[in-house]
Amino acid sequence: MIHLARLSLLTVPLTLALTLALCAGARAADKFDDKFRQLDELLPTASSTRSASGAPGHAYWQQRADYKLRATLDEANRAITGAGTITYHNNSPDTLHYLWVQLDQNMFRGDSDNRNISTIPSRESWQKGGPEGVKFDAIRFAFESRVFEGGFQLKSVKNADGRPLRHTINKTMMRVDLPQPLKPGQRFSFALEWRFNIPEASVLGRRMGYERFDQEDRNDLFEIAQWFPRMAAYYDTYGWQNKQYLGDGEFTLEFGDYDVAITVPADHIVASTGVLQNPREVLSAAQRERLERARKSNKPVLIVTQAEAEQAEKTRASTMKTWRFKANNVRDFAFASSRKFIWDAQGLKSGELDVMAMSYYPKEGNPLWEKYSTQAIVHTIEQYNRYSFDYPYPTAISVNGPIGGMEYPMISFNGPRPTKDKKTGEPTYSKATKYGLISVIIHEVGHNYYPMIVNSDERQWTWMDEGLNSFLQFLAEEAWEDNYPARRGEPRDIVDYMKSRNQVPVMTNSESVLQRGPNAYGKPATALNILRETVLGRELFDFAFKEYGRRWKFKRPTPADFFRTMEDASGTDLDWFWRGWFYTTDAVDVRVDGISEYTISSQNPETEKAWRRKMKQAEPVSLTDQRNKGMPRRVDAHPELKDFYNRYDDFTVTNADRNKFAESQEKLEDWEKALLSSGKHLYLVDFSNVGGLVTPLVLEITLASGKKYIERIPAEVWRYSPRKITKLVVTDEPMTGLTQDPFWETADIDQDNNAWPRKPAPSRLELFKTERGGNDMMKDFNTPLKKSEPAAKAGQ
Repeated sequence: MIHLARLSLLTVPLTLALTLALCAGARAADKFDDKFRQLDELLPTASSTRSASGAPGHAYWQQRADYKLRATLDEANRAITGAGTITYHNNSPDTLHYLWVQLDQNMFRGDSDNRNISTIPSRESWQKGGPEGVKFDAIRFAFESRVFEGGFQLKSVKNADGRPLRHTINKTMMRVDLPQPLKPGQRFSFALEWRFNIPEASVLGRRMGYERFDQEDRNDLFEIAQWFPRMAAYYDTYGWQNKQYLGDGEFTLEFGDYDVAITVPADHIVASTGVLQNPREVLSAAQRERLERARKSNKPVLIVTQAEAEQAEKTRASTMKTWRFKANNVRDFAFASSRKFIWDAQGLKSGELDVMAMSYYPKEGNPLWEKYSTQAIVHTIEQYNRYSFDYPYPTAISVNGPIGGMEYPMISFNGPRPTKDKKTGEPTYSKATKYGLISVIIHEVGHNYYPMIVNSDERQWTWMDEGLNSFLQFLAEEAWEDNYPARRGEPRDIVDYMKSRNQVPVMTNSESVLQRGPNAYGKPATALNILRETVLGRELFDFAFKEYGRRWKFKRPTPADFFRTMEDASGTDLDWFWRGWFYTTDAVDVRVDGISEYTISSQNPETEKAWRRKMKQAEPVSLTDQRNKGMPRRVDAHPELKDFYNRYDDFTVTNADRNKFAESQEKLEDWEKALLSSGKHLYLVDFSNVGGLVTPLVLEITLASGKKYIERIPAEVWRYSPRKITKLVVTDEPMTGLTQDPFWETADIDQDNNAWPRKPAPSRLELFKTERGGNDMMKDFNTPLKKSEPAAKAGQ
């Protein structure tokens, strides 16, 4: 119900009257909580390396590491033997006395922290309705992790002249002591030899491993990453990034050039970061011809057909081949190898650069992979280029294997594949599998932009790559087809998570994040979508987001650099937004508390007293007056008792009223007279911020004629009163309804309190038959005692 009243604008000055009304909610707040205070106390101070605008400073620097590596795949023993040289460039202003190297394979050691800190669901969760016991997979993991001989077996660490270097291994990190201090501008080369056993991906693997095909053709498929000792990052805001690799926090690495030789069985096909340098040595003439044809094709061309891959599966080569690849200005290197691979490719343009989009998959991936994989790669590059920068690498690869989804420069590992129909034995796939494949390819190929090029520190902040990439994934999915079943990005899809109590802020270190998917992927992606659609608008947001990519490609940004760039390039103070969405676990929940209607008093007695008479007549007749109707009255029996006040009621206009009105009109200016006669309808709408996260108001206003319109109010409406506010709404005709957030665009967690008058929440009432036997007095006696109950209960 909307309460109706008359607002007199002559009793107090106009601006004061409105101010008093709008601030009514502010006085109700018992304690002021400044949701708009600046982030200065949270963000690092700007410096010569990172400017206050969010751009790299004039003294920005970053280290570099070049690699010359060779690896041999021991297929029979499922192991990698490697050797190589690392050249480390000290571009910092600091003198270094030692270097830190990442030994991430050591996570697979039986005594690693990753193994020792692993847990199973607690007993409390069982008692609250959780799983009653431990899954086979968890037990298998615990057993296998203690018998699997994982981790790097370092054979040697030597300097350029072959002398051993002192080094100390600390779990997944290794310190290399320099024979002499490495001064600014100098470089240092050292050589390593190593070996490690490849974990089985479905049992122990984390982002790499092998897949068995025992029941099919007794072949393996290898996806190899973290396969060589990699230089740890050293940068201005953190120094050496020496957080141990526990499994959740991913990687931050230095850019460099790679020259890599990969030796595998001669019948294997290798997919890899970089560009193949020796196609004549490893590819047939037919394969080379198909590859050249694919460069100019507008659809995928098969380089290795399914028939050829199936034939290769039947035999085992007795010789080895070496595939040579080079990759420039990348931060990592990964590859995949198997004789099972079907291979297709298609060329595309990225700006002025020719790019090859390529997919590698076993026959078990068809018919899904041959139809969608390479097409999804091309689509990803086209869409991400729009919002970031032109893809700068010559290849982009999607590999189907045991890893569900993982990214490396130019190559990604993606899992979804069809299943066999139980009746026909033919491969088939569900809708979820189809779109799951397209989405994971978009996501993992998209990671080339964030963090493979915009090189954020994943070991510190998962959201900086996963959240930003999930947001761009959502935009790319929307461009794939209408009604694409996207999982993350729409505000309504994050509501259940925002309601939950088991949350931590987005700005939480990677290893401490709870509910990794919604926290580091879904919530930041949703926040950016709201920032784009509701807060800034597409034009301002897209310009600022693209500027962030332009500023920080091939550099290492921090969260502060992102926040500051988005504000700088959009020309908007967004500290309230970052604070609420990224530093708290508050939720959006705006409640419409009520509406009071006011019409403007014209002060004309002829109009105003007629209006009051009408209001009086509209009031209900009291029960007493109803029962007294027709009763004898004294004044009716004695008419001489009636006087002037009996002849005229309270709503009669007198000459005094007219004179007073005339005098007041002489004091008004023309615009004030026009306002008094405008007939506008004024509504004071009361809102409460129940969830704590301030948000713009999006009001859908419905008028008596049925017309609807949207009024958008910036989040700053909450600046002086973050809990309760009263907003003035002016309409040309009576308002019959108001809805806050009508399009569900702000992730409001309770839509039931967003409308006035309240709208009934539609739901289904489940009907069921009442069980018979309600009068069975022997029921409890006849019920068997549950094994989990104490025997003493039988006598109660």
